[in-house]
Amino acid sequence: MFSRARTAKNLPLTLQKLKVTPNGLLTPPFQALFFSHFVGDKPVLVRDFIHSALYDSKHGYFSQRSASVGVLDRSIKFNQLEGRKAYMKHLDKVYKQSGISWFTPVELFKPWYAQGIAEAIMRTANLSVPLKIYEIGGGSGTCARGIMDYIMLNAPPRVYNDMTYTSVEISPSLAEIQKQTVGEARSHLSKFKVECRDATEQSGWGDVDQQPCWVIMLEVLDNLPHDLIYSESQVLPWMEVWVEKQIDGQALSEQYRPLEDPLIKRCVEIVEMDEKHASQSSVILKAWSKLFPKPRRCWLPTGCLKLLEVLHAALPKMSLIASDFSYLPDVKIPGERAPLVSTKKDGHSLDYSSYLDAKGDADIFFSTDFWLLERIDHHCSGLLNLQKDKSSKQGKKRRTLTLDTSSFMEEFGLPTKTRTKDGYNPLLDDFKNTKFYLSVPTHNTR
Repeated sequence: MFSRARTAKNLPLTLQKLKVTPNGLLTPPFQALFFSHFVGDKPVLVRDFIHSALYDSKHGYFSQRSASVGVLDRSIKFNQLEGRKAYMKHLDKVYKQSGISWFTPVELFKPWYAQGIAEAIMRTANLSVPLKIYEIGGGSGTCARGIMDYIMLNAPPRVYNDMTYTSVEISPSLAEIQKQTVGEARSHLSKFKVECRDATEQSGWGDVDQQPCWVIMLEVLDNLPHDLIYSESQVLPWMEVWVEKQIDGQALSEQYRPLEDPLIKRCVEIVEMDEKHASQSSVILKAWSKLFPKPRRCWLPTGCLKLLEVLHAALPKMSLIASDFSYLPDVKIPGERAPLVSTKKDGHSLDYSSYLDAKGDADIFFSTDFWLLERIDHHCSGLLNLQKDKSSKQGKKRRTLTLDTSSFMEEFGLPTKTRTKDGYNPLLDDFKNTKFYLSVPTHNTR
């Protein structure tokens, strides 16, 4: 989520050095020490390895960052900048002065980015009931502050007075920053709270809440753990991939097993990979694959599936707004939907060719397949099961929409506020590889 140096291509987010240990400087005993934290004596699924490499409390990437998500002292006055060159120079100065590793889009474009999200909520929400908002991974609290400011100024007073905003944040340090950011507006304090917990744990949500609500996830999906499946050829069955230590304990390797993990099997079913595999298993193709076998690898967003399963079970009437990367350039890792594994060395990005090289020194982040996100969302809401049941007369349970960030902000935001004097607009021009996903329930059952 935090080192997106070359994904939002024109943003100079590589200017600050992260205090990490380059992979090339790790001696074998030190590597083995890292392996012992991420992979023990027994093999682990790829998703568990990724989770440890990113989130281990002592050795994970996010626990070793040189600085937390940044908070700008003041909003950038885009209308006073001459153009792109002036914007880049200003951003360079901000990064050097702050020493921060990463400013999120909602921070760089505050308050306008958050206000666009608030406007989307206002146009869609049923304002006859109290407005309830959850944000997963609230960062510095800037999004919460911007949305609450906008609703306070633009919604009927009763909407603001009755609203609640809950941030579900796994990081204790970020939870405190969020309280400080939102607390700068004293009237927000009675309506805002932070729950420091893992949003993917069902127990944290308590009893099922049947009231309408909104869930916001900004740059959350990209760092959710994924699983990896492997097939030796075009027609052989998929196998789930596990990570194990080699006999000498100095390196990691993959182990392949038949599909047994329930979460992986559910994800495979949603993607319909078994059906695709079966459709390709013609006699001719089987013969061809024996002569020219082509191994296949596919990454599955099992972390996303788990999170949406939990959210739909706990909040069955939720509406969802998610924003993330739709593609990543220059990915070296093999496989469909493969991640970018990137670290910093001497102030420059260094991309690994294997996810197994991530030992707490590298960010592992994925682009979002928004078509697949929609299928997972519909599956978790029960829609896909309804569609498979031909006898059911129930109609679509959710309405969904995927928009480029520029289209979303042109529809719901105020893009003139982020435009420079010569017409250059970093919010619209620099985020070509990001999208917004909106999903709302519908009561249409015909």
